Amino acid sequence: MDQRARPYRSVLYIPGSKERALEKAKTLPVDAVIFDLEDAVAVDEKENARGILKDALANGGYGSRMRIVRINGLDTQWGEADAKAAASMDCDAVLLPKVESAAQVDALAALVGDKPIWAMMETPRGMLNAAEIAAHPQLTGFVMGTNDLAKELQCRFRADRLPMLTSLSLCLLAAKAEGIVIVDGVYNAFKDAEGLKVECDQGRDMGMDGKTLIHPAQVEVANAAFAPTEAEIDLARRQIAAFEETEAKGEGVAVVDGKIVENLHVVTAKEILAKADAIAALEG
Repeated sequence: MDQRARPYRSVLYIPGSKERALEKAKTLPVDAVIFDLEDAVAVDEKENARGILKDALANGGYGSRMRIVRINGLDTQWGEADAKAAASMDCDAVLLPKVESAAQVDALAALVGDKPIWAMMETPRGMLNAAEIAAHPQLTGFVMGTNDLAKELQCRFRADRLPMLTSLSLCLLAAKAEGIVIVDGVYNAFKDAEGLKVECDQGRDMGMDGKTLIHPAQVEVANAAFAPTEAEIDLARRQIAAFEETEAKGEGVAVVDGKIVENLHVVTAKEILAKADAIAALEG
């Protein structure tokens, strides 16, 4: 599947040490799962979690869901062992927390071989070095760690996330420049569907590929927010048809709904249809 078309609408964190949660993830309509060996695993469970997660992934059953393993930082006592364990797991990528430089990605690459690497972007230094990190040849995705970032920024919570916008935008620019995936941070009030929708819509409007989630109750809202709407799909089809008709006549510009349609609009329209097809394939 084309990386740009592949859906990442809902990316759910699952504790790597909880067998019941690992099993439940197989039944949820999420596009990706982050199997967490870091924050979601207690200190005295860290070592056992590696074996539990490795067995769960080996047993399969996750279908087309993207399988991402988040390890502990390489500066912790568990990070190196996590990385070596993840290298042999049946997963699609390894997620490194608190990435602040391409050198940290190099260090992980030396431990995981050719496994794709994703980076948690959650510190001020990480924001300032986002372009360098995104350009690493083994880096294929950014995950915004907005809770840790808010702590580091010492900013206040606002529904419009104004204090976060510079940081989000820096990472978004870096991700789009390098053609990697970028998923937005979590929404903590997991029972507040309306607030989640507002934040999902904001992230989608900015260009985020999806939303990280902390609870299965959030999946439906995220899936809807980051999928093309019926109106967008209809417009995309009409734009493509109008442009092709105009080209056949030897003319340069088409008009749909009173607005000019040029080649750049057609490129976007085709991406929308590709994303819709990919979602239909996953849900089919």
